[in-house]
Amino acid sequence: KPPLHGRHWVAVTGKPLAATAGAMIFQQGGNAVDAACAMLGAVATMWDVLSWGGETQALIYHPGRKQVIGINALGVAPTGATADFYRSRGMNTPPEFGPLSAVTPGTPGGLMTMLAEYGTLSLAQVLAPAIQMADGYAIDAQTANAIESNKERIKQWKYSRAVMLAHPGEPREAPAAGEVFAQRDLATTLRKLVEAERLALRAGKDRKAAIYAAYDRFYRGDIAEEIVRGVREEGGLFTRQDLADWKVKIETPLSTSKGQLVNAAFGFWSIVLRGFGDLRPDHVICCFDVGRSFRADLYSGYKGTRR
Repeated sequence: KPPLHGRHWVAVTGKPLAATAGAMIFQQGGNAVDAACAMLGAVATMWDVLSWGGETQALIYHPGRKQVIGINALGVAPTGATADFYRSRGMNTPPEFGPLSAVTPGTPGGLMTMLAEYGTLSLAQVLAPAIQMADGYAIDAQTANAIESNKERIKQWKYSRAVMLAHPGEPREAPAAGEVFAQRDLATTLRKLVEAERLALRAGKDRKAAIYAAYDRFYRGDIAEEIVRGVREEGGLFTRQDLADWKVKIETPLSTSKGQLVNAAFGFWSIVLRGFGDLRPDHVICCFDVGRSFRADLYSGYKGTRR
């Protein structure tokens, strides 16, 4: 992979289409956190190894303050996910896949917290690329083929197969590379977040409070209710209280520096942030790592622990 250079900004992520979302935000005058949030939303919509039900850690370096800020949006297991519960089901460990492997969805909260605290744009602006993609985008071969190769597992859960398997009963049940892949329920959910922000602004709330109104709708409102309903219908353990009690943590990670090189770490996750020359103090360099994830209609394996 060739090195990338830029005079004013660089948008990098694992999916070119998602990097385009970051470039769009920079072109609108957003800072690096705005762009990172847009890219995170786009990548989560693309169903790579994560989704909107995933979890996020971010390290934000502010060159003016010479400070590394940590956003800890890791999920936790639901309160009912005890050792006794799994043993009562004949399991020595939580399963690798399915609703009983799910942890609290952290990516939405992490994205909205980052944006509220360190971004400059609205949630509506930042989520616009993800919403457009959820309405339908030309799916990439890697994701399409991963769906096809895992279709027997996906068929175990009705919401999964309804979304992921566009051609049930055909030799290839997953969408083909380049086919327009739509996730209508996801688009509806993201629009509900934007609606919560808009209503809060209309009621006189400032930008930050309006974004947190969307946060509350996800974790304490009608979106939370629907997540719990879907998870429990498929045999999971989530409760409304599990979602309401979960919170994003803003932390000071361990870090060391040498010249323009800053090394910061979140426990066993670490990211190296390199100096980018003459950055303005209001510029923020944001890097994020996202773990495996679940959603009510697609469960990926992750063994969570209660923290």
